[in-house]
Amino acid sequence: MSARTKTTPHETVERALELSRADGCVVIADEHSTANLRWAGNALTTNGVTRGRTLTVIATVNGREGTASGVVSRSAVTRDDLEPLVRAAEAAARGAGPAEDAQPLVAGAPEAPDFTDAPAETSSAVFADFAPALGEAFARARAGGRELYGFARHEMTSTYLGTSTGLRLRHDQPTGTLELNAKSPDRSRSAWAGRATRDFRDVDPAALDAELAVRLGWAERRVELPAGRYETLLPPTAVADLLIYQLWSASGRDAAEGRTVFSRPGGGTRLGERLGRLPLTLRSDPAEPGLETAPFVVAHSSDGDRSVFDNGLPVPATEWIREGVLSRLTTTRHSAALTGLPPAPAVDNLVLDGGADRSLEEMVAATGRGLLLTCLWYIREVDPATLLLTGLTRDGVYLVEDGEVVGEVNNFRFNESPMDLLGRVTEAGRTERTLPREWGDWFTRAAMPPLRVPDFNMSSVSQGV
Repeated sequence: MSARTKTTPHETVERALELSRADGCVVIADEHSTANLRWAGNALTTNGVTRGRTLTVIATVNGREGTASGVVSRSAVTRDDLEPLVRAAEAAARGAGPAEDAQPLVAGAPEAPDFTDAPAETSSAVFADFAPALGEAFARARAGGRELYGFARHEMTSTYLGTSTGLRLRHDQPTGTLELNAKSPDRSRSAWAGRATRDFRDVDPAALDAELAVRLGWAERRVELPAGRYETLLPPTAVADLLIYQLWSASGRDAAEGRTVFSRPGGGTRLGERLGRLPLTLRSDPAEPGLETAPFVVAHSSDGDRSVFDNGLPVPATEWIREGVLSRLTTTRHSAALTGLPPAPAVDNLVLDGGADRSLEEMVAATGRGLLLTCLWYIREVDPATLLLTGLTRDGVYLVEDGEVVGEVNNFRFNESPMDLLGRVTEAGRTERTLPREWGDWFTRAAMPPLRVPDFNMSSVSQGV
């Protein structure tokens, strides 16, 4: 083998661990492959496949005042690059002060049976059925006076995790997303639909195009409305964007230190407090069908709810809110010990269920007068103490009267707290897999119901399309 030849991922992990002179070492090898399609104006424009490798070495060094850690990540690592990379991580650890989140490295997990297997890969073959169906959707859209824009992306990441305490773990993570925009020829009307998928076998471009055609038809009538509070139907994608941000803000330590909406006035956290009247459960489960994710912690760096010392820690199914009652906040082993809260590692999926078996269309039919949103955009935090968020509606806000959509209205800026919304929701529909519009680049595995909010705060009018 040439000195410049890439080694296999598991060989890279083993060699890096052999080279380590630190008191502890964690090595994470991530093998990435992606395939993508892009289109505009009812025609495919680009497609491609990429591959790459990222290696992360975490060195831990014990000292009189505690344990320090050093983290170095590099891409396209060859055999010759391994020793300099390991030494750089060790130097970073020796130059750092004691790590506040220091814990003994995780041990005792059984070795993954496929740890020495080749990484999983994606390719353009993942679009074998999808691409021809997309071409047929282009033809229908062209005939119907619509222009389709969008992209499809599929990524496969194989993660190999090894530690000086004997862990040898592996996880293969497929991630697929589709975003489709339909526009009128004069670009005055726009509608959006998105889907998350593991393999594109469950994505139907014809059905999506038909859905968007209906929405463009609704937009042929325009109604101008002022800012104000409106009964509003939030589709699953909008619910996902709001609750993902809530999950990202649910640090147990921050709550215990009085810095967030999860802090109890006077001290402590709001665990055990009822948040809403409906018996909704917000949960995460690495084994959730269709939303499967890593069943152990993979932390390339330490932050508020992840610790490099927790790498390899099992991730259990967790109920963050159980039937309307706040039941868990995210914690590392360190922050759990610091706050007295139960350990609750972050999980890369999110499900809200407990609503009625009712579709969004059925909820529209039961609406006297209200707004139906398509999605939210440009969401930003205004006040962490209340988790007040602001953002924009996009690609279609529709007026519902007497159970029928009667036209499109102008877009709005909104100001709302997802925690407050959970307390005001009057109806939740059927939970379904969805793609968050705002956070889809970072968090794709979600299943949400549509929600009815009696007084959603549209704080100002927006001129966006």
